[in-house]
Amino acid sequence: MSTDNPTDTPNDTPTDSTGDGTGGGLLTIEQFPEKIAVLKLAAGADIPEWAESSSIFSITATAAATTVVCAGRSVPKKVPGVRGLIGFQAAGAAGAADTAGLLVGLLEPLAEESIAVQVLTAYDHVWVLVSADAAERAGEAWRRRGHTVALATPA
Repeated sequence: MSTDNPTDTPNDTPTDSTGDGTGGGLLTIEQFPEKIAVLKLAAGADIPEWAESSSIFSITATAAATTVVCAGRSVPKKVPGVRGLIGFQAAGAAGAADTAGLLVGLLEPLAEESIAVQVLTAYDHVWVLVSADAAERAGEAWRRRGHTVALATPA
């Protein structure tokens, strides 16, 4: 690489000095207290009244199904899905130049602990949902990698 041409050295390329896949930065991961549900509705379904907002509320519609992520407190038992999840949010994460590496950095410690996850991304946040039974183990796995895990104040 020539030192005569400043364009040979991009200034916006992150380096991963930590080796954790997060582009070199350690993350602050917020743990939200409420129980969340990830539910499957029929394709094209209207959003039911019981689908209450919580710290995260998401609707994903595909040709095959409609998925709702919402507060778990009012969900009828007959609705198929996963209940009793705890949400962790890594703020600023999706805006990182290396989103794939960042996801690896977040998910690898959980995979090593055999913790099942549901993952959602928003404009500038990554959400990792784990069962309430695994929430403490997830937090500890991230702390061992140097990340900060703190209790969040729900919206």
